[in-house]
Amino acid sequence: MRLIIERSALLKALTHVASVVERRNTIPILSNVLISAKGKTVSLTATDLDIEVVETAPAEVSQDGGTTVSAHMLHDIVRKLSEGAQVELSLGPDEDRMALISGPAKFAIQALPVDDFPDLSAGEMSHAFTMPAADMKRLLDKTRFAISTEETRYYLNGIYLHAAENNGKQMLRSVATDGHRLAQMDIELPKGADGMPGIIVPRKTVSELHKLLEDSDAKLKVELSTSKIRFSLGDVVLTSQLIDGTFPDYGRVIPEGNDKALNVSNEEFARAVDRVSTLSSDKGRAVKLKAANGKLVLSVNNPESGSATEELSADYTSEDIEIGFNARYLLDISAQLESKTVKFLLSDPGSPIMVHDDGATDALYVLMPMRV
Repeated sequence: MRLIIERSALLKALTHVASVVERRNTIPILSNVLISAKGKTVSLTATDLDIEVVETAPAEVSQDGGTTVSAHMLHDIVRKLSEGAQVELSLGPDEDRMALISGPAKFAIQALPVDDFPDLSAGEMSHAFTMPAADMKRLLDKTRFAISTEETRYYLNGIYLHAAENNGKQMLRSVATDGHRLAQMDIELPKGADGMPGIIVPRKTVSELHKLLEDSDAKLKVELSTSKIRFSLGDVVLTSQLIDGTFPDYGRVIPEGNDKALNVSNEEFARAVDRVSTLSSDKGRAVKLKAANGKLVLSVNNPESGSATEELSADYTSEDIEIGFNARYLLDISAQLESKTVKFLLSDPGSPIMVHDDGATDALYVLMPMRV
């Protein structure tokens, strides 16, 4: 193997693929990036056995071939090279060292055989469709904050992606919940996604995909089966195992009898929650909301630090109600809303509430109350 590549192109590809490599690995080959040179391109592949990322970049290849070297070490070396530099990568006859030359800098990096590198991309995909990358980013953005981090409930450690119906239209829906809150987002079902199985995309995959979708206005190709999903965007291909579990029937926790509507300025509400929660305990972060005719009063009473109240004008005409919530959960949901007005639908102090943008139906949030 022998090739020459621009430092910027190599660094960009390494930054994408190396992010899936764990810093500490008991299996040496999983610390490495697979470098494959052929024709006029070089492809870099990294995996943790659950996720595989492949990025292709243009290169001057004088000898086809491949090797594997430490992903993070190679990334650190390339990152420290001069901007605009040319980087030459070559593998000698003994194949246990890869040479990296850039100007006066020369490195010999320990290598492991290509044959030892695992292949995660094998296997048939039953469904394939294409969608704007911005739509997938929106599905992730609006729901990923609610993914559970509780490992014992592993089936909640991801986003549930499936086809669903909303107001008579077929939609592609993402749902995440940690048992305290639920986030749901709909976009129009892409052509070719009909009949797709409901799948749970793991938290780490969601995070890696989100990085790839940043500032991208390209088309995203999605291929999936009951056990794997593959995303192709430009020169990058991300393949991931899916969570092998059953996502709970989330429809059962979405309340239907919430008839008390409260509308309030989202910006004023978020700022007020942030202010009064300064005095809440670190453990509970509880804030009490009291809705009365034309107003909303937020309060915190903490025996250890004191108390705080703030009153906001609100559109509310139902009977008075007092209900408590975790302040951080309120702020997380508020940050997802796009309209100036946040709409709460309440029932009673012990029942979950629904939250969404005023007038919008594509995103829905459910929040469990807490005792205060």
